[in-house]
Amino acid sequence: MKQDEALRVSFQVMTEIAIIGHLADTALAQALPDGMSVAGFGVLNHFVRRNPDGESPSHLARAFQVTKGAMTYTLQQLEAQGLVAISADPKDARGKIVRITAKGRRVRDKCAESVTPGMVSLLDALGAEDFASALPFLVRLREVLDAARD
Repeated sequence: MKQDEALRVSFQVMTEIAIIGHLADTALAQALPDGMSVAGFGVLNHFVRRNPDGESPSHLARAFQVTKGAMTYTLQQLEAQGLVAISADPKDARGKIVRITAKGRRVRDKCAESVTPGMVSLLDALGAEDFASALPFLVRLREVLDAARD
């Protein structure tokens, strides 16, 4: 493939991913239980997926590519619901550590269950094989983009 065609296709792929991300966030927001935001679910899901012992609010803000203020707001909402615990960082007296609580894990699992019908519809429409075949490329693309931002 010639470079100009490759650039056109790569731009189109990134445009499709951006549109898909917007559509997926909108569908997720509609499927989540009352009181759970897409941002809040993202944080809970991050803790379950990555399984860290805890992370600083700054690290979470960088991971989600949002401002510290936006992350602080999301964390305050989650803490008020008992879904995360924020404590002093034993390694840095000025810092904080955020950890998911047992309730947070249960709520995250309930939220994941609430999106299952939508996922089943997508699997029915597209097939599990298409999802499986797309995954390696998407993982590599995310890893390249992730490495480029650091």
